[in-house]
Amino acid sequence: MLSREPDADGYTHARLDYHATVRELPSNERPRARLEHFGPQALSLAELLAIILRSGTRGDNALELANKLLAKYGGLPGLVRADFRELCAEPGIGAAQSAQVKAAPEIGRRLAVVQVDTRYKISTPADAANLVMLEMAYLDTEQMRVLLLDAKSQLVEKVSLYQGTANSSVLRAAEVFRLAIIRNCPGLILCHNHPSGDPTPSPEDIEATKQLVAVDRILDIELVDHLIIGHQRFVSLKEHLRWE
Repeated sequence: MLSREPDADGYTHARLDYHATVRELPSNERPRARLEHFGPQALSLAELLAIILRSGTRGDNALELANKLLAKYGGLPGLVRADFRELCAEPGIGAAQSAQVKAAPEIGRRLAVVQVDTRYKISTPADAANLVMLEMAYLDTEQMRVLLLDAKSQLVEKVSLYQGTANSSVLRAAEVFRLAIIRNCPGLILCHNHPSGDPTPSPEDIEATKQLVAVDRILDIELVDHLIIGHQRFVSLKEHLRWE
């Protein structure tokens, strides 16, 4: 890059600014080399993103560009939510790189929703949360998932119930328990997310859950738990409300 700077006498001189690429970093500092030698778990988020981007701009190498994108969008959650066209408008980011950035998290999301073996046993709230966390943690709207269980607390099926607004989703007892009735399942776990990332139960969450607990006793179908999913955190309303 050519730039001009004044000297001590006030004259300007052209000079060539040299900017190292990732390939010119010491071999043990390059993201791909580090991944090869230490595995992907050893890399920072910026290094993983740099590998996806593959190249940088005239002013930033791939690793610097990755850091700038993460800073601008507030980390990985912001990049996941970023619009494709918005990414394309970033300096040095074209349609191909934007597609790569959007495709990588989607692969991770789909891995999380792969049908789980029906022998998966849910013994704790964390067991249930692990089934939906990657899928639901960073959704823009409230959504519901119902985990249907057999008599041994093994997963029979995971069902997407419906999508709500950005702030709330109405719990309908008939819809929730109908799934268990149709599939002849004696128990279920309800999961919904808070787009804000804070899984603290709202008064509406608590009241709706109490109503569902009352219904389960009438239908003899156990509401095993109701989980609220936040950003890599969750709350078990069964533990919160201490119902039996």
